[in-house]
Amino acid sequence: MLLDLELPFLSGLEVLERVRSASHSGRRSEEETSTTYTTPLIVILTAFATIERAVQAMQLGAFDFITKPFSADHLTVVVKKALDIVALHRQVDVLRQEVDDRYDHLVGTNAKLATQLTIAKQAASSDVTVLLLGETGTGKEVVARAIHRWSPRRSKPFIAVNCAALPEHLLENELFGHEKGSFTGAVKREPGKIEVAEGGTVFLDEIGDMPLPLQSRLLRVIQDQTFFRVGGTQSVRTNVRFIAATNKNIRRAIQQSTFREDLYYRLAVITVTLPPLRERIDDIPALAKHFLKRAALMGTRGPCALSDHALRALQLYQWPGNVRELDNVLTRALILCSEDTLEPGHLHLADSISHSPGDAETGSAPRHYHERMDAYSRKILEETLRKHGWNQTKTAEELGLQRTYLTKLLQQRDISGKPPQGNSGEG
Repeated sequence: MLLDLELPFLSGLEVLERVRSASHSGRRSEEETSTTYTTPLIVILTAFATIERAVQAMQLGAFDFITKPFSADHLTVVVKKALDIVALHRQVDVLRQEVDDRYDHLVGTNAKLATQLTIAKQAASSDVTVLLLGETGTGKEVVARAIHRWSPRRSKPFIAVNCAALPEHLLENELFGHEKGSFTGAVKREPGKIEVAEGGTVFLDEIGDMPLPLQSRLLRVIQDQTFFRVGGTQSVRTNVRFIAATNKNIRRAIQQSTFREDLYYRLAVITVTLPPLRERIDDIPALAKHFLKRAALMGTRGPCALSDHALRALQLYQWPGNVRELDNVLTRALILCSEDTLEPGHLHLADSISHSPGDAETGSAPRHYHERMDAYSRKILEETLRKHGWNQTKTAEELGLQRTYLTKLLQQRDISGKPPQGNSGEG
């Protein structure tokens, strides 16, 4: 909208004020009725320009302020800039909607899950840290996003950081940012994820894999809400809420001195433990329906039904990869199936269908491929450690592994690098 200040009945500033009031009323209506309300960007045109009037117009929401006379080229630049802003806002809205469509659904009515979600909702309204525990693929990030969405910080950023994906120095830079000249290639100051999330939530995924030196720095941020950028000498104050998640046994990691006990107590003000999918078999029909519907909306293929036999096959499977594996299995089946109904054969679960859901709880030997490989790997590591009296350097040499990689394998499989108590290490 191009708006002059000098108008016959209302001044341009009065029009601006009324537009702003209507916009605020529209936003409240949007929250109540879920309808979209848009307000045009307003460019003020006037021959009676003063700094005071320009400031007042900007405070009332004007996009720009142009004094007469102006050239067509000048106006074209301003209008193009406004249109670019509108396009950017629309793109952000689309991206937010895509993220919401992927993470906005907590599907299921299982009693164990419902109990944990109740705890999460109660914790969401405050700024306390939350620690999410559960096996890989149980939906920890989905719950973390839900906590952010239920919290007063919902309009601020939600930033996720995978603590296991980067080596220590890169993870430090990812979290805290760096100052110009702090290392080769640091040509300008770059904010870290904590700084980018100002006012919002930082989700620390796989916190159990964070190196000990960084754990100390994180503890300082949680305690004091201050940190230093890499290479910086001036502290940066921040206002973020932390949510952390891990699939590891943190208490065992504390005993093995791979995780700081004081950091654990800072993170675990509220603990939410997500049950594995094999303990919420009653949710599989609803989850399968949700994933199939979402795949159809994303254009993977048209609507496709799930036969009763296929649903039974899904309920008999062990799901070592939990909800994430269920999503992948159904997506793969949709892509490869040329029919309108998914049958057991499309799921490729034949090797594991015969195992009952209770097998994992009875301590029986693992039958799934990945479970077998993990068990065999653990056996080799423990036998070689025992052979060399728990000397990790000699163990790494015999297995042809780097010493640091061996340590990472031991941590991933929750194997202590020290001999059991009461064991001389010779056996």
